[in-house]
Amino acid sequence: MTSLLTRIEDWPFLLSSPLWLIVTIFQIWMLIHAIRSGEWIWAVFILIGWGVSSILYFFLVYRQSAGSISMQGFELPGAGSRQRIKELQSKIHHLDNAYHHFQLGDIYFRKGKLADAEKCYRAALEREPKDIDARAHLGQCLVRLNRPAEARPLLESVMHEKPDHDYGHTMMALAETLAALGETDNALQYWQHIVQNHSYPRAKVQLAELYAAKNQNDLARTQLKEVLSDDVHAPAFQRRRDRVWIRRAKSLMGKLK
Repeated sequence: MTSLLTRIEDWPFLLSSPLWLIVTIFQIWMLIHAIRSGEWIWAVFILIGWGVSSILYFFLVYRQSAGSISMQGFELPGAGSRQRIKELQSKIHHLDNAYHHFQLGDIYFRKGKLADAEKCYRAALEREPKDIDARAHLGQCLVRLNRPAEARPLLESVMHEKPDHDYGHTMMALAETLAALGETDNALQYWQHIVQNHSYPRAKVQLAELYAAKNQNDLARTQLKEVLSDDVHAPAFQRRRDRVWIRRAKSLMGKLK
C-alpha cells in the first residue's frame, strides 16, 4: 500500500507493471477532477492513499457530476436522486398527472438527460397545456438540445405572461435562444434587463461576450470585473455552481487586455 506520489516517483516499476500503471493513471485522473471540482479533502485522500480512495471518489462524486457536466451553469431549481426518480415513476404509473411528469422532467434536466426531460415535459403539457412552468422548462430543454427555433415560441409565451418567471432563468434562456438564432441585438436587450435585476454570472458573462463581439470592451470589462469580484466572496456551493462562468469570465478578461 503506497501513496500515489510514491508510485509516480517509481516510474520504472510502473512501466514494467501494466496493472499498476493503469491504477496510477486512474488515480491521477480522479485527483485532477477532485482538484478542479474543489473537492480538497478527497484530493488529499487520493494523493496519499492507494486505489481504494480513487475508486470511492469515482462512484460517490465523479459519476454524480459527470452525468450533468454539460448542464453546469444552466441548472433548474431542485435536485434529484435515483430514489426520487423511482418514486415519481411510481406516482406517474398510478396517478399519471402533469405535475409528476414535470417534476421528473426537472430531475432529468439537471442530470443532463435532456431527451428524457423533453419527453416528461411534453407529457406534462399533454395533460396541462397551459402550465407555465412546463412550457418554460421545455423551452430551456430545447435550447440545450440546440433547437432554439422550437424553444422560442414557448419561452416568449411565458415572458408575455410572467416576465420574471423562475427568477429570471426563463428570460436568460430566451436571451440565449435569440443569440443562437443570430438576433444578437434582441438578446443584448434581454441580458441588459436581467443584469439590472439579478446578479447571475450566467447573465453577466454572456452580456460581456456580446459587448466584446461589438468591440465595446469597456462595458464588457465592467461586467466581468463584477463577476470575478463577487465570486471571491460567494459561498462554496455557489462557486461550484458558477465555476463554468468564472472560467469563461477569466478567459474573456484575458483576451480583452
